[in-house]
Order: sequence, then structure tokens, then C-alpha cells
Amino acid sequence: MGYLKNNPKTIAVFSRGIAKIPFLKNFLQAEKVIFRPRKGQASEIDAVVGWGEKSNTRTARLYASRHHLPYLALEDGFFRSVGLGVNGDPPLSLIVDDIGTYYDARSPSRLEAMLNASTGPDDPLDDDQLCLRSKKCIETILHARLSKYNSAPDITDELSDTSCNRVLVVDQTFGDLSVVHGTMHEGGFDGMLRAAAEENPGAEIIVKMHPDVLAKKKQGYLTSVGSVADITLFTAPVSPQSLFHYVDRVYTVTSQVGFEALLAQKPVTCFGAPFYAGWGLTDDRVPISRRTQKRSLEALFAAACILYPTYIDPDSGDPCEIETVLDHLARQRHYFARNRGMLFCVGFSRWKQASVRAFLRSPGNRIHFVKTAAQAARSGFNANSRLIVWGRKHRLDLNRLAEEYGVQAWRMEDGFLRSIGLGSDLTAPASLVLDTSGIYYDPTCPSDLERILLASDFSKETLDRAAHLRQSIVATRLSKYNVGVRKQLDLSKAGDRPIVLVPGQVEDDASIELGCEDIRTNLDLLKAVREKRPGAFVVYKPHPDVVGRNRKGGCPLDRMREYCDLIVEEVSIADFLDAADEVHCMTSLVGFEALLRGLEVHVYGKPFYSGWGLTHDRHEVTRRGRALSLDMLVAGTLLTYPRYVNAHSGRFTTPEHIVDALREARDAAGNALAIKMPWTRRQLRKLAHIWKGILDAG
Repeated sequence: MGYLKNNPKTIAVFSRGIAKIPFLKNFLQAEKVIFRPRKGQASEIDAVVGWGEKSNTRTARLYASRHHLPYLALEDGFFRSVGLGVNGDPPLSLIVDDIGTYYDARSPSRLEAMLNASTGPDDPLDDDQLCLRSKKCIETILHARLSKYNSAPDITDELSDTSCNRVLVVDQTFGDLSVVHGTMHEGGFDGMLRAAAEENPGAEIIVKMHPDVLAKKKQGYLTSVGSVADITLFTAPVSPQSLFHYVDRVYTVTSQVGFEALLAQKPVTCFGAPFYAGWGLTDDRVPISRRTQKRSLEALFAAACILYPTYIDPDSGDPCEIETVLDHLARQRHYFARNRGMLFCVGFSRWKQASVRAFLRSPGNRIHFVKTAAQAARSGFNANSRLIVWGRKHRLDLNRLAEEYGVQAWRMEDGFLRSIGLGSDLTAPASLVLDTSGIYYDPTCPSDLERILLASDFSKETLDRAAHLRQSIVATRLSKYNVGVRKQLDLSKAGDRPIVLVPGQVEDDASIELGCEDIRTNLDLLKAVREKRPGAFVVYKPHPDVVGRNRKGGCPLDRMREYCDLIVEEVSIADFLDAADEVHCMTSLVGFEALLRGLEVHVYGKPFYSGWGLTHDRHEVTRRGRALSLDMLVAGTLLTYPRYVNAHSGRFTTPEHIVDALREARDAAGNALAIKMPWTRRQLRKLAHIWKGILDAG
């Protein structure tokens, strides 16, 4: 986490832009940052920072020199962020160099010193574990197609013909300091372009513009594109790694794209002296006499990307390792790819639209919330559009729209780790599922979750992660909604009888309509449980939405008492399950939560977690013929199927972070999570969601 040793505790900053960097103290691993220190404060300061070799660092450098303080040059790391820095996307990696600046080839830097060190026992790069980490990180980068910025899509089928010879020439932003201080070849960018054409006769030349140029934030260097034949000019943002698949060779002056091409095993010619040149891995047109060592690609990566920068956990803001940031960037790109294009969300309530947008975000996509299929058609719906509906709603107009354009309706629903508070009380979700083939609670047809559980070859690493997540959920006593006050159940009348818990459900719920055959009401469920366990102490818990008077719950509680020994309402699911020997349910998610806790579960319908050999099933789902371990079920249900969003950053995140966030929110609320929400508070929450949706829509 950064190559500096004995990091200074108090650091002076003279740039307002640097001072505004989120988690700056964590990046610098400092205790205090002083912005523009006052007269007499120099004795409190251990170091001064400035941004690279920019001219506006003069004040900081003079202050450091005058007070005999170390000057530290800051720069973005090589895997910086999701979007462009010029668009305000905060950095996830930062370089702090106490010798120079990595892109200034005129003088040494900490990175160059690291790479130039003599090989042997004292060489920090001569480490088998470090080499293995490099290989795994490079695999992640290539698989997820990561780059410095990661909002650009993969290339389309413009270059689908891979049989012809292609050469990539990389442009850069005019005046970029890596070019100015990179000892550029006398021919410059135009000379590089001519050399690429002359040295590769008959090849198609592809010129890639810099993202900042494409965003019209800056200008580029290449001015003679029209003078070279067979040129393809990329004027739209595109992932560099996706482009490398179609090219045979790369020409650059000092661009980081050259380094990323090396990771993709492409020959790279440098017309400048970037940090990755001079180590025996590139075709160098500019000599760099100081760089005397020959380095492997893994050693170069370890130095530049593992040891040199400091990384910040995108969720917590704490210092972390590169793997955490790469996983985060890969996650964003994965969902960006799934969310691209025109998305039509039909029939979503106004309050729900704000939270849904966060789960559907993707750079450049268009999200339309419409009430009817006709409105979708008027808004430009076509065969390339995505049709998204909530749950398993069947509407003739939507079916006709889907059939007309040959599209499959995607089903959206709440995830299994949802919120602190009920969805019916307009609490925003922390997780949603978006199913492209069905929906998890409808056993009448396959769903994406069922496909995942049937076909996935879960690795040991994934199963270990699933086990840890399961243990964390149980230890933190979380559930889907996390409502109900904390209190121990009074089971003094149970005696030695086994405790059977029966969670009630909303009887008009789609999971009952679609997933139950002979038992469809809470009263019938209790009757069946009493018949199956006549000597047990049966505890019934009505569904929170029924207790909160937001949904219909069927039979009055007096009738339910004929078949159970105790009814509990204002109690958390965790306390409810703590008391259980067995759980009996129709299709309730409580059955899944009971499995997480190692309880015996009997199901009277066909929930998503039945049919895998983990439950006692009243009815069979013939498609589910695979026997799963509990952690395989957890891996598919909680790690793979849902998507999670960090409420603060708006980025896609992990279930592990959601567990931590829900625990913190629940603990902050204390024992005040009553199920029944006052009407006034509910209406105010609705207005807040609607207003947020209007702002997010622009």
C-alpha cells in the first residue's frame, strides 16, 4: 500500500484541488493535513505535497525548500477510477513519490529506483508471492478489460475481421506532462504515425484518441491522420483492452495504453520514455541510459501497480490492496455492460424510480420510466431496447410489445438483503435482482437464479467467501428487512416440547400464487403444521407488512390461535429464529434465513431454496435435480444473483459491504425499529424519494 516508509504524520497542502481529494489523509497515511499553513506552523509539518510536475506546485516546492521539508509528488495511480478525473470522479489510487515523478524521464523517480535496484536477496521485486499476485492481477485486468479509466464500453463489431494485420497508434492530450517530460522522439506524434505505416506495409492503422479529447476536455497531438492511408480513427470512447484483441502491434509516445498493451502481450514501440520503457520489454526509439536492469512483465507490474501506489477501498475509504480496487472496477464494468442501451421501465411507482436508477446506471445509457406499452412505443422502443417490469406482472400490452419487437421482458425484484425497514414503508433497497428469464419466486418456469444454481461450478474461493458471508449474516443477526424490536421470546409454557416456528406471509403475494399448490393461506399452513407436529410448541409470526397494515394477511389472529401456541408480532427475525428447532413455511424467505442458521426447514410450497436437497419438501420441482451444499446455495443466491449498491457512493458493491452497512444502520437505530410506521412519516419518505428521482433524471 504505497512504497514510502515512515510516512509523515502532518502534511502541508497548497492546492485546493488536492485538499478536496476524498480520503486524502488515508491516501497519504497521515494523521493531519494542513491547507496553506500559516506563518509559524512549519515546525508542525513533516512534509509538503504537490501535484506531479505541474507549474502550480512552485509554491509548495518553495515552502518545502525554505523550511527544509521533504517534497512529495502526487499523481493518479495506473488504475485510477471508474470515470474520468476531469468529470469529477474521485481517485481510487494515488502515487506518492519522494524522489521524483514517474513520467519525468529527465530524472529518477521512486518507481525507477525500485525497478533499477540490483537483483538478488535485497530486491523487493524478487519474491515468488509478489510474482503470483502480479499474474493474478493481470488475469483480472485482461478478463474484465480494465484500464486507468473504466467507463468506456467494449468495442463493437466494427473490427470483427481478425484476419488482417492491424497496428494501433495512440494519441495523447496536447501538453500532457508525460509527453513534455518524456524525452519524445524528434519525429513526434506525426513521425510515429508515419513510422507505423512504413514499418507495417499493408497493415490497417488504427488511431486511438485520448478519452479527454473525445470528451472535448482537451486537444490531441495527431494532425496528419489524413495523410496516411488505411486509417481507422476511433472517435468514440472504447476500452483499450477490448481493442487489443484486434491489433497486432502498438505504437505510443508515453501513453499508459502502451503499458496496458504489454499486459495483453502485444509488441509495443515507444517514441518516448514512459515508465515501462527501458526494461527490455519494449521497442524503444529513445535511449534511456539510466535504466540498466532487465525486468519481467510481472516484476514491472508489481513495482508499478502493487508496491508503488496507495489504494483506497471504494466502500470504506480505508487503505487497501490493489485487488480490492480491481474487483470494484471489474464489478462496475460488468453491470455497465448489462445496463447499456435504452432501458424502458414500465409501471414503476414514482417513489421507486430514484432507487431503481442506481441499479441500472451505465455511462451513456438512457432510462425511460413509462406507464404503458404504448408510451414506451412512442418514446422510441425498438428491438434493441430492454423491457423491465417489476416482479411477475402479466399485462397484455407488455406481452404484445415484447412479441412485436422480439424482446424478453426482464423482471426486477427486491434482493434478499434489502434494507433497514419495510419496502412497503418506502425504504430504499440495498439490493435488487434483475432476472432476464423469469423470477426467483416463480417455479413454473426457469429463472436466472435456478440456472446459476444448476450450472455453476463454484470454486473453493467462492465457497469460502459464501461461508464467510453466511457466518457474518448470522453473527450480525441480519435478515431481509431488519425490523422488529430486540427481545427474547417467552417460551416458558413450551416445556420439553420441540419449538416449531411458522412465519406468516402476505396471502396475495406472487410467490404464493405461483409457488403453492394445496396450501395457500396462513391458516391452512398452521393447520398442516399442527397435523404434522401435533406435540410441538408452535409459534406463529405474522408477516411484517401485515402487522404494519400495509398488506392483507388473511384470517384474524383469533382463528390462528386455534392451531398455534403463541403469536409474536414486534420481534426481529433473528430473535424469532434463535428459539427454533424447526421452521415450517410456504415460500417465505424466512425458510432460507433459517437454513443459514443450520435449522431444519419444512416447505409447503416451492420456494427458490427448495428442491436442492437442503429442505423437507411437500412438492417436487423436477427441474432442480442437483444436490447443493448450503454454501453453494448461498454463493448462487447472495453472491451471484443480486446486484448491490452502496447508498453513499452510488456504485455497485458487494454483499459483504451491505452486511456491514445494514448492521451499522440497525445499530444506530437502536431498539426503535418498530414495524408500524406513522402515516405522516411514510408520506414524507415518499415525497423525498420522488424528489430524488426528479433530480437524478436531470
